[in-house]
Amino acid sequence: MSEPLLRVSRGLTAMRLAARGGARYAVNAPRLFASAGEHRQRLRDDLALRTAQDVADTLGTMKGVLMKIGQFASYVDDGLAPQARRVLGRLQDSVPPMSPELSAGVIEAELGAPPDEVFAEWDPLPIAAASIGQVHRAITTDGRAVAVKVQYPGIAETIAADLGNVSLLRSLLRMAAPSQDVNELVEELTMRIGEELDYVREAESQRQFAAYFDGHPTVTVPRVVDEFSTARVITSELSTGARFSEMLDWSQEEKDLAAETIYRFTFRSLYELQSFNGDPHPGNYLFQPGGQVTFLDFGLVKNFTRAELEPLEQMIRTLCVDSDPEAFRRAMEDAGFLERAAPIPTDQVIEHMSLFYDTVKIPGPKTMTSEYSSAVARRYVDFKSPLAAYAKIPRSYVIVQRINLGVFSILGQMHATADWRAISEEIWPFMQAPPSTPMGEAEEGWRALVRP
Repeated sequence: MSEPLLRVSRGLTAMRLAARGGARYAVNAPRLFASAGEHRQRLRDDLALRTAQDVADTLGTMKGVLMKIGQFASYVDDGLAPQARRVLGRLQDSVPPMSPELSAGVIEAELGAPPDEVFAEWDPLPIAAASIGQVHRAITTDGRAVAVKVQYPGIAETIAADLGNVSLLRSLLRMAAPSQDVNELVEELTMRIGEELDYVREAESQRQFAAYFDGHPTVTVPRVVDEFSTARVITSELSTGARFSEMLDWSQEEKDLAAETIYRFTFRSLYELQSFNGDPHPGNYLFQPGGQVTFLDFGLVKNFTRAELEPLEQMIRTLCVDSDPEAFRRAMEDAGFLERAAPIPTDQVIEHMSLFYDTVKIPGPKTMTSEYSSAVARRYVDFKSPLAAYAKIPRSYVIVQRINLGVFSILGQMHATADWRAISEEIWPFMQAPPSTPMGEAEEGWRALVRP
């Protein structure tokens, strides 16, 4: 199918989805209007659940950009009912796969032979299916258990068609995440989605993270198996563990340990490896007890220079450590986050920005909540703030917003408690404090190898 026809076909499907959602709410509007209190909330939750089921069923079969919008709604949307969030959570872990024949065809085209000839054993049923590819178990001829990520045939053309339908993307994003700046989200998708199609680039990023975290006590990044990896196939060591939805049923103590590992992985990557895995969504983690987390999918990695990280460090230092408002304002200006000489009092700048640092401003245990992560997301796109006319996100730091929109959302769902300030002081380059938790102490041996 040509790109224009593909764009029309997928656009019509998505428009029907949006129309069904609108009609569903229109039909029930009189009941909502006539109801009050808990009864009205139950009706709203029921509508949200039926809409979420429709979104999951429809976007889960469409792959590409449109499915990513559903994933985004499943863990960022403000005020989503718990039942609806669980239904949309299906888009995080697994979606309807492509046929065994199609995935076998990609293997043959990329590796030169059918999968049952390339591998000693090949499972034609995938263990995971996502927006761009799906993953199969296999055993190599020398006995290694591997996960083989196979890119959907034609997905590049599908994504090009979706990205070309900008008005549709804006409409769906407004439905999926009404509190977000949809224009910026469209730009983010357009800018980054091509990188996820480049499996050669992804494999190199995964090698980088696997090498850095080799030997870490709680972080695992599967090694890439080079001889079975190409432009449309990535083969890695096979990893096992509980999915995010399963882990949420564990004890709070176990969830806190897993959250600490995610936090340490995120910020050690940023400040020490100088890279950020910019797709922190729940489907990219596997969990084992004791804080063991395996990190998957490195299709969206941003590498930073030392010069790009220094302004971020300076902003943290001046606000959270030195408590110097004017120095914090200058650091924002130096980084390009705030226009110089903007006619906004410094106390308003601090009031607007301090929410982003709320978890690390004051030492002591603090619980992450979904309410906090939603507040951060709303503050990020607060265009009514007097600061909005003079503030912006410099291009180099656009991907870092995913810490606010992704990582904090995940930790909020886990209801994770820790002394985030003390953990951060271990990681911040300008402090390098001694370990503050048993996990921090366990990192010491690994750090001696990383930084002799």
